[in-house]
Amino acid sequence: MKIESERLLIRPIMPEDSQAIFGYRSDQETNKYQGWIPATLAEVEHFIAKNPKSFDLPESWFQLVMIDRTSNRIIGDIGVHFFGNENLQVEVGCTIKKEFQQQGYAKEGLTAVMQALFSQYNKHRIIASVAPENRASIQLLTSLGFRKEAHFVKSYFHNGTWEDDILFAMLADEWNTAL
Repeated sequence: MKIESERLLIRPIMPEDSQAIFGYRSDQETNKYQGWIPATLAEVEHFIAKNPKSFDLPESWFQLVMIDRTSNRIIGDIGVHFFGNENLQVEVGCTIKKEFQQQGYAKEGLTAVMQALFSQYNKHRIIASVAPENRASIQLLTSLGFRKEAHFVKSYFHNGTWEDDILFAMLADEWNTAL
């Protein structure tokens, strides 16, 4: 599985990516809204080893890396969670290395992945979950055409406290209309 966009090559995460992933995923301030911030390289290696061998397996998280085509450097990753009885729904999440944020890479990467999920994998619905304080992610999801479906109060246990969670979603026919 490989997805390309104007500036990005998006492919499955591999063991040789561990140092690059650790470099930006371990930054606690940049990743304060993330559910996983590795403390050691070994944690990243274990995370990569758990990635499914195949894309689109029911009840799995599949991790992709985004590679800047100009520099050939990993600049972020996109997680895709396949769920639901029919395996027709997915959740997406994105992490961008600090120096590449605010340059449109997250939107470009998610657009390419969403296009593949809707057109090649025939998904019915894509969701994204975000902390209410994470204004950059909310702006990103809105710019992609997601709509806010719910605001759950103290539903997400994160860093030892219960926090609110906002759910955004998009249906396949909404994506086709937005194109």
